[in-house]
Amino acid sequence: MTTLSVSTSSAASLRADALVVGVAKGPKGPVLAPGSETVAEAFDGTLADVLATLGAVGAEGEAVKVPAPAGLKAPLVLAVGLGEATEDGYAQETLRRAAGVAARTLAGTKKAALLLPAESAAEVEAVALGALLGAYAFGTYKGENGKVPVGELIVASTRKGGKDAKAAVERAAAIGEEMNRARDLVNTAPNDLNPKSFATIAQAAGKEHGLKVEVLDEKALLKGGFGGILGVGVGSANPPRLVKVAYTHPKAKATLAFVGKGITYDSGGISLKPAGHNETMKCDMSGAAAVFAAVVAAKRLGLQVNVTAWLALAENMPSGSATRPGDVLRMYGGKTVEVLNTDAEGRLVLADAIVRAGEEKPDVIVDVATLTGAMVLALGTRTFGVMSNDDALRTRLHETAGAVGEQSWPMPLPADLRKGMTESTIADLANMGERMGGGLVAGLFLKEFVAEGIDWAHLDIAGPAFNEGGPFGYTPKGGTASAVRTLVRYAEDVAAGA
Repeated sequence: MTTLSVSTSSAASLRADALVVGVAKGPKGPVLAPGSETVAEAFDGTLADVLATLGAVGAEGEAVKVPAPAGLKAPLVLAVGLGEATEDGYAQETLRRAAGVAARTLAGTKKAALLLPAESAAEVEAVALGALLGAYAFGTYKGENGKVPVGELIVASTRKGGKDAKAAVERAAAIGEEMNRARDLVNTAPNDLNPKSFATIAQAAGKEHGLKVEVLDEKALLKGGFGGILGVGVGSANPPRLVKVAYTHPKAKATLAFVGKGITYDSGGISLKPAGHNETMKCDMSGAAAVFAAVVAAKRLGLQVNVTAWLALAENMPSGSATRPGDVLRMYGGKTVEVLNTDAEGRLVLADAIVRAGEEKPDVIVDVATLTGAMVLALGTRTFGVMSNDDALRTRLHETAGAVGEQSWPMPLPADLRKGMTESTIADLANMGERMGGGLVAGLFLKEFVAEGIDWAHLDIAGPAFNEGGPFGYTPKGGTASAVRTLVRYAEDVAAGA
């Protein structure tokens, strides 16, 4: 595991395998960013010219290696791009991405020191978090040929004496390590991660961090009347689970419920997905991974708020026992749903979990799910949609996402789209409605299961949850842990009374 620390030592005295500096795009060529002064002195003021000769311009995502001169204890200098030069400081997201590029580029290095702009505690945290996320590598199945991440990362800061700098690194470690835990879960092969094994992982984390974990197995789900979760999981040899992971604080004045879609593999069920659409469906539990990681992070940060994660876990498979199109499920709480498409299964497991979460009367429910391909078509692969029964909550979560560097967009819940779901002649609802606006229809379906008086929001992370392209910034190929930072920051703000 990559370790993080902070140092106020000068670059000349730092013992590391590589020193990382920032370089920006200036009007006449690359410009060195604050933090690189000592390194620049070791090059006798020629570092920017050397980088320009090597083709560096300071663009975001750029990484250029240069042998270190005498006077530095590290043998290598890595310059990473920050984008356009500025005298007003660099955005935290810019620093996160640059640090992530550095950590990825230096994979296999034992120790690296990051001399990026880090004068404030917020900048220290941004650099530390970006580096830890960028250093991530999933090597469970790679053996000796696997990519080894950087062993140790040192954030060099000009902040003197600073307990706040150390606290910033510790906070970055708590969030980054839990995000990387979520990434591991998403990347794990579905023959190894099923509802039962996911529940076991949650129980182990609960024991490690002092969280209360309750697991409802298939017998308890049947006894409790969780028809949605059971209906989705009934076709699989791996039975479903509903897992509750609860963090409570003695001084908490608010309670939040985070509900996550946890389809550990989605074949589409009887409504089988076409060829070419199955290969990445291990990622359909990204929502459950996100809410799980967020609650563990809240505990590690000691937030003064009660937060409960509800993991709705099932494997959606076709078989002789699987739910058929045309079947009617009796959901937890009593509503009936006609299943018109078994590949619209995420909303079924979430509905049961939302009703159950509402029974504990939280102040807010936020569900997170890779719910619809329609949201990917609408917003692309890097932006998640935000829907809510409360406009202020929707705006708040959208702004919170932006503040932590996650891309989101507020989406409506048009009342006219509800009609298509309520026209079932044999049940209270159908699990499908109009084809156009399918992401919004899914949100409207979930809204039907939110208890009166509870503010609720739905994050559809279908686009950014799993990166099928190449890595960028601190984002790896594969699982990304989308929405974790948004949930944690939202919990922090609620704990602070904001």
